[in-house]
Amino acid sequence: MSKLSFVAIALVIAFSGGVSAQSSDPRGACKADYDKFCAGVAPGGGRVVACLNGKRDQLSAACKTAIDSRKKQ
Repeated sequence: MSKLSFVAIALVIAFSGGVSAQSSDPRGACKADYDKFCAGVAPGGGRVVACLNGKRDQLSAACKTAIDSRKKQ
């Protein structure tokens, strides 16, 4: 995955709810899951988060935790 794509994903996640300092960082926690399940998804409009949520049963525990902590805010 290119550096630009990773930055775009990070921005999508950061601007779609944020993450508290106590929770896992979704950019790092979900990178491998994004690469595996959602690499073809164009960032923007919540598409990456929707893709990850659609694959929730297959995500790593760290990614699930990061996404859940994002939803609580």
